[in-house]
Amino acid sequence: MAVGARSGHDGPEDRADGARGENVTEENNSAGGASPAGDRPDHGDGTEGADGAEGTRARPGKQRSFWKELPLLIGIALILALLIKTFLVQAFSIPSESMMNTLKKGDRVLVDKLTPWFGSEPERGEVVVFHDPGGWLETAETPKPNAIQKFLSFIGLMPSAEEKDLIKRVIAVGGDTVSCKEGGKVVLNGKELDETAYLYPGSVPCQDSFGPVKVPQDRIWVMGDNRQNSLDSRFHQELPGGGTIANDQVVGRAVVVAWPLTRWATLPVPDVFDQPGLAPAAAAAPAVAPAAAGLAGALPLVLWRRRKRSTRHTAE
Repeated sequence: MAVGARSGHDGPEDRADGARGENVTEENNSAGGASPAGDRPDHGDGTEGADGAEGTRARPGKQRSFWKELPLLIGIALILALLIKTFLVQAFSIPSESMMNTLKKGDRVLVDKLTPWFGSEPERGEVVVFHDPGGWLETAETPKPNAIQKFLSFIGLMPSAEEKDLIKRVIAVGGDTVSCKEGGKVVLNGKELDETAYLYPGSVPCQDSFGPVKVPQDRIWVMGDNRQNSLDSRFHQELPGGGTIANDQVVGRAVVVAWPLTRWATLPVPDVFDQPGLAPAAAAAPAVAPAAAGLAGALPLVLWRRRKRSTRHTAE
């Protein structure tokens, strides 16, 4: 966390007529006039005041006391911490074993909250934190933090303990079709996923069959890495949304395990989600159509401008 500070040095003390007296002296000398203190030697140091006092110098101001600046430093630090928590990153504590061994109970992760402000949406394979869409954490007990813990959580210096947030891995996004047969592999858009890189050792991709589920647009299907100990999308299909999460409920992507230091690690997207042909064909079509429409709309404008320039040059 960056803490701003400023220097405690003030400028030299100003005298009411010191600078003005010096200017008058210079003007008199340039005009050949006598100085008011002409019978005294001129030392050339410009220290003579308007009252004729000699040898008086401007003294630098005293440095401000550290204790006077401390409240300002604390205020700046708190404002920066609040801004960072609101717009950049936020710390979250892992309360359960549903994401083992990727995340263990008690780990602290840093969540990227900046990229969603620029239109970024959750992608397959990312580990994301999201608000309880309703009904997921009804039976979960949340600890009761004290006043200090509440304040530190508010400014982002401590993981939030009261908020009902969850952390899971995105398996499917809007437009995808996901399913799994008991004891088999998760099938995404007709392709089986090899999840051995992140599943908890000994965990099977799905203990019970589900799907196929067509994920609505602007929603995601999430699952924990410890499949036998994760109440994820599979177990909330009776709720509104059919077990999926709205994109606007996503707080951000978990990018780093920050604590304990012995567990420090990044959280990249597994390679299995980069295999070719995984995205459904329907998902690519909307992206092509606006581009083609934009090109078709821009072409007449470009031709019109070229013709106008050509006509103007000919007239000249």
